[in-house]
Amino acid sequence: MASTETDTTAPTTQTTASNVTAKVSEYFNDLKQKFPTVTSKVDYGVERARSIATEVSSDIQKSASNNNVNSPLPSDFESEVQKAAKILSSFTDPEKVDGGLDNVIPRDVFANAKGLAVFTVIKAGFFWSGRVGSGLVVAKLPDGNWSSPSLINIGGVGFGAQLGADVTDFVIILNKDDAVKAFSRGENLTLGGNLSVSAGPVGFGQEYSGSLYEGAALFSYSKSKGLFAGVSVEGTIIIERKDANKTFYGKEISADEILCGKADKPSSISLLYETIKKAEEREQKVAQ
Repeated sequence: MASTETDTTAPTTQTTASNVTAKVSEYFNDLKQKFPTVTSKVDYGVERARSIATEVSSDIQKSASNNNVNSPLPSDFESEVQKAAKILSSFTDPEKVDGGLDNVIPRDVFANAKGLAVFTVIKAGFFWSGRVGSGLVVAKLPDGNWSSPSLINIGGVGFGAQLGADVTDFVIILNKDDAVKAFSRGENLTLGGNLSVSAGPVGFGQEYSGSLYEGAALFSYSKSKGLFAGVSVEGTIIIERKDANKTFYGKEISADEILCGKADKPSSISLLYETIKKAEEREQKVAQ
């Protein structure tokens, strides 16, 4: 459930979102240097990205629960965990997935996963588009348990004839150890760059050969509410929320340390692990 926002917290939320879009602006400025002939379009994209964080933040936060839309703007740690659990359930629980058993993330995909990234993104634009969002990443440890979460922000730019706006929930399955390492480095990570991304398989009870997992470092699953058709995660920039992690864990701690299992898991975030466990045990429950 999305947390209830008040006018007293809106300025802080907007400031945090502006920090995210500052990263997007840096990306746009780099493009302007490489492609000087399209400066005006890039400038438009920058303004669209900034407006996402400043003009619609309060409306999205306040109406998220009423309209069944998850807020894409950065929030406190527990709220991000609750959001991630809700999103994950909407992709794995047959009773909550459109199309039921035919459209859930397969249990076999979870069994082979090395980690998960769960986040919500808002995207808007015309020809050039900007995107901002927030979420978290967790890794599967050698003993089969899951690490504590590391919070992330999302930025990015889209290309092509794109008109409209939408809010999209993503679940990214990390299929390889290299993918987990990429999320652990503490540097800005661009999906679709060194890490190949493909649409993940769906369907309850499906089994897949090892060759499927060798082909893509990441499986992408998404659900949108808006006007964009064919939402892609390509070009999305993942930014570690170092300050939020420090505040929650009470000390300076890197994403690498968190995803290696060196951070405690307080009971206040147990909902996330309960949701993952339900996804991992779905076959047994249905069989009964």
